[in-house]
Amino acid sequence: MIVRQIPRGSVATYGQIAKLAGIPRNSRQVGSVLKNLPAGSSVPWFRVVNSRGEISLRGDGSCQSVQRIKLEKEKIEFDGRGRVSLSRFAWKV
Repeated sequence: MIVRQIPRGSVATYGQIAKLAGIPRNSRQVGSVLKNLPAGSSVPWFRVVNSRGEISLRGDGSCQSVQRIKLEKEKIEFDGRGRVSLSRFAWKV
């Protein structure tokens, strides 16, 4: 899985993953796959953000908190609007 290749301290966008997987313009499909990972999966799903560098909203919001905490543990910073600087933290493939 391509998401496993995202290095610690970097993020990728759903669109970037879709393009690398050979399904450009199918970022929603990438989101669906990540959303349906089994609990306890070792896939670093939290390293995938939307095209604005934001954590995508899901359900009750608990996943967003977990995702932000995991990213911050990897020294990824958020600005005042809750965005990751893609120019600084994006995975360079």
